[in-house]
Formats: sequence, C-alpha cells, structure tokens
Amino acid sequence: MSTTSTRIVSVTIGPDPEPRLDKALARAVPEGEALSRSRLARLIPEGAVTINGAAVTDPKAKVSEGDVVEITVEEAAEVDTVAEAIPLDILHEDDDLIVVNKPAGMVVHPAPGSPTGTMVNALLHHFGGNLSGVGGEKRPGIVHRIDKDTSGILVVAKSDRAHHGLAGQFADHSMEREYLAVCHGVPDASDPRLRGVRGVSFEGATLKITTQLARHKTDRQRQAVLFSGGRHAVTRVQVLEAHGPVALVACRLETGRTHQIRVHMSHVGHALVGDQTYGGRRKVSGKTPGAEAINSFPRQALHAATLGFAHPVSGETLRFEAPIPDDLRDLLSEISETA
Repeated sequence: MSTTSTRIVSVTIGPDPEPRLDKALARAVPEGEALSRSRLARLIPEGAVTINGAAVTDPKAKVSEGDVVEITVEEAAEVDTVAEAIPLDILHEDDDLIVVNKPAGMVVHPAPGSPTGTMVNALLHHFGGNLSGVGGEKRPGIVHRIDKDTSGILVVAKSDRAHHGLAGQFADHSMEREYLAVCHGVPDASDPRLRGVRGVSFEGATLKITTQLARHKTDRQRQAVLFSGGRHAVTRVQVLEAHGPVALVACRLETGRTHQIRVHMSHVGHALVGDQTYGGRRKVSGKTPGAEAINSFPRQALHAATLGFAHPVSGETLRFEAPIPDDLRDLLSEISETA
C-alpha cells in the first residue's frame, strides 16, 4: 500500500450561507478542487474539516458568513488492484470519461470471487496510471454496473468532477438507457392475462411496468417486486421482432434499479431467455422451433444497447450505441431457420 500526501483546501463562507456545514461546503468549495458533495460528506466525520481552526465532525454544524473552513484532503493514492492487459472495445474516450462496450462474462469490479479479469483491471492497464483521483484513490470511477452475464455499454469516470456529474445524472434518471433483450413469449397489449398483472399498463403498443423493487427477503442475491416500500422502478418494453416462442424487445429504463429489467420481465410472465435467477429455469417444448438453442442459451439474453447523457464537464450531449452481440443475433437466426 502506497503512502499518501495531503493538501489543504481553504474556503471562506460567503453571504447567506446554507444553514449546515455539508451543504455550505458543497456550494462554497470551488469546482476546480474536484471535491464532490459525497466526498465532502465523508471528510467531515473523518475529522478532516475545521471551522476557524476548530475541528468539526458534525455535517449539520452551523456556519456563518466569514467563517474560514479548512479541509485536509488526501491526494489520490494508488490502489492495490492489479492492472491487466485485457482488450477493451472503446466507443469513446476523453480526459474525463471513457465509454466501453463490455462483453458478456466480464465482471465490472473486483470482488472476493473475482479479483482479476474485471473491467476495472483492464481499465487500470489502459490508463497506465494517467488517472485523477476518484473518491481519494487513483481508480476508474464506476458510476453504474451491468451484470457479469449482461453485455453492453458502460460509462466510467476518470476524475472526481466527471464522477460527480455522471452520478447526478444517474440519480435523477436523466440518462437515456435502452437495453435489447430476448424474452419468452411475445408481450401483447391484447393479452388479457398480461393486462391483469398488477403494475402493468400500456402506452399504445408499449408495455409499461411500474412497481417497487427491494432485495428478496430470503434470497439476498435476488430482487423482488413490491407495491409498498422498496424503491420506485419503471420499465417500458417494446416488441421489435417476434421469433416464434420468443421475442426481441427493447427495454427503456426510466429508473435504474438492480436487476430491474430481469425482475420486471419475470413479474409479467416474459422472463428473459437464459435467466437462471428470474426465469425459473424455464424451458420450451422440444417440438418448438429453436427449442434446443433457447434452452441451452448460457446467459440472460440482455444487452445494454444505448446510453445517452450530457458530458459532465463540457455539457455536450453524447449518445452511444452498441449493436446486438453475435450470440443474441445467432440465437434469433437459429430460431427463425428452424421455424
């Protein structure tokens, strides 16, 4: 573990300050210091902040015009994660962020079961140490994640200012996020069963699923649909192509909850092909066209196809698309050929 140096950021509280320290600092600290509101909130209880020379650890502490606040900031430290020369499909890169098309099978962030071979390991090698601090460490800023067996687009911050700006857009759901998926059955507005499912409505031919989501009470690896408590979740689903027993659908996220598309599609009876967690190990009859390809598909058939957002520094509108991956296209082609 490498040692770290520190710097002192000093600000003088201006007129009509926010009533509490954390909010006052979020407004008063210059943007160029690259201290996000969330990082400031962590530094206060750590004892890194003084008001007029006296240490303060309460984020709710009162401040007044003219108070001098000093913040001791540890400079970005090297992290222990190993840089690995893993090829990356880069859609865009600039000084503040990188947009990558992640293959299915790659974990985004190192974890006890996956310490190497992850997107972060690959990014550390790609950056070659040319990283600003994100949260006090020299690491890629993972603003959002997609599951190991989901393919598609990820945006990753290279600096605190980018991380803060991107996180804000994810939090207020202002990003454009669309996934392609292959589901069992064909969602149809004329289906009386589907119209009877709680949380389902239709906007023309577009299926809208509105529920709450929370961690499952007994299986901590899963999410569960609720209608009170939990977190609000909205998914819109449009059928693009019908392929016999399955359909290619576009799923647009209004919110971005863990496993949202997978659990929502299972809730309405159209679980994703290959989804062992939410599909109930669903199989189609051996006499069904493409049954072998459907039943043996090795992952959830889900791809993060489109991501649009405002650049967190320049404000430029950016939009990226990643084409449907070969395994999903091959699956649909095989079904069509055997029909």
